[in-house]
Amino acid sequence: MSFPTWSDLNDASLIPILGGRYTKDLGSVAIMVSTDLDFRYIQSNCGKTSPKNPFFLGNLFVINNENTIQNVNVNNGKYPFDAKILTVAGPYLGSPLAVMILESLIARGVSKVVVVGWCGAISDKLKIGDILIPDSAICDEGTSRNYMEMPTDRDFPTVFPNPDFTINLKRELESNLTLNSSLTLKNRETDNSRTIKNVNNIEGDKAIICKSGKIWTTDAIFRETPKKIAFFNNMGAIAVEMECSALFAVAKYRKIDIAATLIVSDILSLTEWKPGFKEAAFKESRKRVLKAIIEVAKSI
Repeated sequence: MSFPTWSDLNDASLIPILGGRYTKDLGSVAIMVSTDLDFRYIQSNCGKTSPKNPFFLGNLFVINNENTIQNVNVNNGKYPFDAKILTVAGPYLGSPLAVMILESLIARGVSKVVVVGWCGAISDKLKIGDILIPDSAICDEGTSRNYMEMPTDRDFPTVFPNPDFTINLKRELESNLTLNSSLTLKNRETDNSRTIKNVNNIEGDKAIICKSGKIWTTDAIFRETPKKIAFFNNMGAIAVEMECSALFAVAKYRKIDIAATLIVSDILSLTEWKPGFKEAAFKESRKRVLKAIIEVAKSI
């Protein structure tokens, strides 16, 4: 008898999706935040939110105006039909947990997901603090095979986020980051009593650009060996992380829109590992991205 993974992809699971059973029905847009540090930063810097609810091994809260949040309590646990709901879920580590959270978000009504996380550069095209919008991901994890057919046991298939959603996210994020950068510059110059000239005209060298490229998703954080780095870099990957290929596979299977934003936190060369978690460029970049991604997601 052959292994049935590929033949029963469309069969219903015997186990229903229960992870969000204590969570109210949600709106259509969610941000999935992989790290606890970023999750707490958003919670502390996005204004009024609903109380946190447990969500698998992480948490979930909703960003919205106070009236909508209060109305939920008298509306049988459901948000008003016309409410603009933005859900934030996380943190998570690794593809299995990330997929459990995504499946439960989808079951609660989410159809557009923005993933926010960190990645390690495996190419000299990236440096600490760079912002990467993945346009594809190589599957080197075990979860995606339950949502897509693998050509052979030896192949590492590539999966893709929704292309239009990804392009729009990149454009809107760049616009928001550039505008905020210009306003910050204007405020600094004003504080220094300097003459402001053409502040609203953003010059090309001041525009913030998010980079695009293929990433490598792995299950084993301590098995990123020189040979593996060289192998996947040769396949076109410029960075490595632990969830995106599985999340992209689930999104395609469930027919929802997904896109990701990653901040380069460290560099893996063929000879050494360079952590950049404490560098100013990384700290500043992640805070700017988190603030911007909230505004971008609200407009989706």
